[in-house]
Amino acid sequence: MKNIINRIYQNQSIIYKIFLFVIVVFSIVYFFPKGGKFKYEFQKGKPWQYENLLAPFDFAIQKTDEEISKEKEELTNESTVYYEYKENIELDVKKKFKSFYDESIQDKGLVNNFNTQIYKATAIDLISFIYNKGFVDTSIKKGGASDKMVFIRKQQEVSKMVFGQMITPDEILPLINTTLKDQVDYTYKSIITNILSEVLVPNVFFDEVYTNKDLKELLSSISYTKGKVSTKELIIARGDIVEGKKLEVLNSLKEEYKSQIWTKKNYRWILTGYIILVSLAMGMLMLFLYLDRKEIYENNTQVTFIFLNVLLMVFLETLMIKQQTEYLYVVPVCILPIVMKAFFDARVAMFSYLLMVIMLGFVVPNSFEYIYLQTIAGFVTILTVSDIHKRGNLFISVIKITLVYMLTYLAFYIIHEGGISQIKSSYFVLFALNGVLSFLSVFLIWLYEKLFGLVSDITLLELSNTNSLLLRELNEKAPGTFQHSMQVANLAEAAANEIKANVMLVRTGALYHDIGKILNPFYFTENQSTSVNPHNELSPKDSAKIIIGHTIEGIELAKKYRLPDRIIDFIRTHHGTSLVYYFYKKEMEQNPETVNQDDFRYPGPIPFSKETCILMMCDAAEAASKSLSEPTATAIDSLIERIVEKQKSEGQFLNANITLKEIESVKKVIKKKLKNIYHVRIEYPE
Repeated sequence: MKNIINRIYQNQSIIYKIFLFVIVVFSIVYFFPKGGKFKYEFQKGKPWQYENLLAPFDFAIQKTDEEISKEKEELTNESTVYYEYKENIELDVKKKFKSFYDESIQDKGLVNNFNTQIYKATAIDLISFIYNKGFVDTSIKKGGASDKMVFIRKQQEVSKMVFGQMITPDEILPLINTTLKDQVDYTYKSIITNILSEVLVPNVFFDEVYTNKDLKELLSSISYTKGKVSTKELIIARGDIVEGKKLEVLNSLKEEYKSQIWTKKNYRWILTGYIILVSLAMGMLMLFLYLDRKEIYENNTQVTFIFLNVLLMVFLETLMIKQQTEYLYVVPVCILPIVMKAFFDARVAMFSYLLMVIMLGFVVPNSFEYIYLQTIAGFVTILTVSDIHKRGNLFISVIKITLVYMLTYLAFYIIHEGGISQIKSSYFVLFALNGVLSFLSVFLIWLYEKLFGLVSDITLLELSNTNSLLLRELNEKAPGTFQHSMQVANLAEAAANEIKANVMLVRTGALYHDIGKILNPFYFTENQSTSVNPHNELSPKDSAKIIIGHTIEGIELAKKYRLPDRIIDFIRTHHGTSLVYYFYKKEMEQNPETVNQDDFRYPGPIPFSKETCILMMCDAAEAASKSLSEPTATAIDSLIERIVEKQKSEGQFLNANITLKEIESVKKVIKKKLKNIYHVRIEYPE
């Protein structure tokens, strides 16, 4: 049991990767739509590239969504509209009119006028006329055209009527004025008109229940098919153009597969196929990291970060496929390469992105079009997104990505439709929205830095600000070290540019590599402004201990100020496992028999990246150049050669992925920069 536990402990990193791999694969398969993939790829307007296709079974030809929608619209327009006639309203209106009329007549002193009762009867007759024809409420639904037949329901009796025969609210006032014009004098006309305008209310109302019931019966009678294809019947021949009826039959066959082939009975096999395909894709990503990005592969946090980002993008796309397929292109999948490139490199970004797009190709409609469009957009993202710490760069890159989406979609549409007369402008809106959402990558980069402890160029830019708290303290307490760090940063930046290393990372690491000297600044020569040297009162062993200690103290100080681990790596490795040679030689002279080389050696580790190797070379070269009494071109060349060759002979670069050619390039840059610093001229022969 103990041996098993020990073996698990020894292989915990591999076990974790296997666990992560399984979880991500099954999660992706779970997010995929529950159905198979039609075995034929076809597009409208393109030739059929397979052999002659015969119907594998009997199936019906399905109507298109447009045809069904049009048929539903026609039935809706033709369906019967019901209105309800309410009889008690007429009596209530007449009662109110009589009451208001009598009050108005009395107020105006017209009670004894001979025409008062005659005009009252005229108004009552008008009310009866209006309600007999039907005063219809049009606030909810209008019957349609004035000549359309509608049904009027009086309790349980139903009768037909032309909608235009009823009186609408817009017609009431003109009808009153026309009726009273020649029958009632002006004074009474005004009174009657005002009262009728107040008391008249509709007595015919739209009957939603009966209307919807009738419409529902009509819609239920719609046939969703328009023909049948028999077994072995030729559907399409090789080379035929996929259009018209052939396209409809192919789409119908594709839908029929969902009901006849992709059933629960054989879904296990479909699921197995998906698991194999997704496992191969994610396995290729893991293999790529193992063979080509060993430092990422060995870091479980970074592997988790890459896998979870792929999973997140797959989840968002599959969610959109299930909910609103027409909005598929609004999901900003180009966030993945932007984020990956911010933390790693272009190759990691492209590899992970392409594998994600290929996996989504299993489940998206028009998979070829989708894969092509997203691949081109991904290439543009990788090639254009750089230095995202500069505000304008990401904005310009997103505009380019959006334009590529639009142009690619336009090209596909022209190929499919043969023109742009009916192009859907909504897709251009979706691509524009996709571009806007791509700016979320800035927020995600910040969030991932907090969650995974990763470092982006944005953070490096902030850290490289010499007004930051720790660098300001270094400048105040150890000004000589600060100037040395600045010079080393300039050298390292130029060298990193030369060999295509991470410039921002190496510059920032160089600025912080000697922060441990803050605690004992006067024990380092660059901070000694007087002739007093505190090492004169110490033994060589104690002096070496203080010098070596600045790396340990620097690491502790960096952790206190919460510097990222990638910056702390420069503090750990900038001296590797080299000797504090000056004090070692001094101890050899004083105590040759008892000297222990390990007491004068830095604890390491040795550099393990191009960037840390660059810093080691630049740091040693800049410090040693200060000891040259006559910094001639020859002296500088000789000094740099000796320093770098010594580091190589001590095996300081063995763990890093830096080549001999790159080391030579770094040496060349250092020599050139130091000659510029010391204004060295070429030595001509005498």
